[in-house]
Amino acid sequence: MRISLQAELGDFQDRHTIYVFALKMSFLAVTLSSVVITLILPPLSWMGMLPVPLAHGVVYGVLLSWLIGGAVSSVLSLVAGHAMHQLSVSRAEFEQLSRTDVLSGLLNRRAFTEALEEVDENACLAIFDVDRFKAINDRFGHACGDAVIVAVSAILAAAFAGSSAAARLGGEEFGAIVVGGSQEQRIERVRSVCAHLAGQPVAAGDCVVAITVSAGIAELGEGRSKEGAYSAADKALYLAKALGRNRVVHENEGLHPGWRRHSSEEREINTICDEARLA
Repeated sequence: MRISLQAELGDFQDRHTIYVFALKMSFLAVTLSSVVITLILPPLSWMGMLPVPLAHGVVYGVLLSWLIGGAVSSVLSLVAGHAMHQLSVSRAEFEQLSRTDVLSGLLNRRAFTEALEEVDENACLAIFDVDRFKAINDRFGHACGDAVIVAVSAILAAAFAGSSAAARLGGEEFGAIVVGGSQEQRIERVRSVCAHLAGQPVAAGDCVVAITVSAGIAELGEGRSKEGAYSAADKALYLAKALGRNRVVHENEGLHPGWRRHSSEEREINTICDEARLA
């Protein structure tokens, strides 16, 4: 119902639509009142209750309906149109806020998950984590930590614009859907972003913080569940942490092609990831 109404009346985020809406409503109101007058006056004339000739009464009635009814309906339609405009803008702003992380301006986890479901192939999932972020907060304070989040977010947003997408998943963890190119090219894009971040110290107040970022990558292939890809990227990230941080690990560096592992390899990777989580 809302979609059909919007298609008929237009998008009320556009002010031009308000005036078109008012014009349409005024025309409909005046036309309807003219029809009603034309139907009512003949019986009144036949009963002798019309003080003027029927033709004059019809002309006067139609003129009054256009002058008075048109003016009143125009004002009311403009008021209603402005109210609908405000509601439409507020709704759009609310939807934007509900999908955006307030601090970073990136997609939030919910919006990122929705975007992930729309990806079919020729893409990968990358999960980034700022190395030793807790130590930054403890040493320089949360204001500096927030500045780091904002700086990282700006670089990710610029690097993964267009058909790709970036999000803040929570805390110092970020995600990106990298679309297009070959697998090697997508990995290189992620490595380039991490190298850029490592070469851009973050200034916040009196402190300047040099940061590094670790990343894990998993392919979003056809027939693979998004949950499976997320789990593989998460394990690749923890493997990058365990191997010394400030590096990018693709899932195939620890997994066999086709996303299958031998049990011994799986146990080894899980052990490394668990150690990284505790570190």
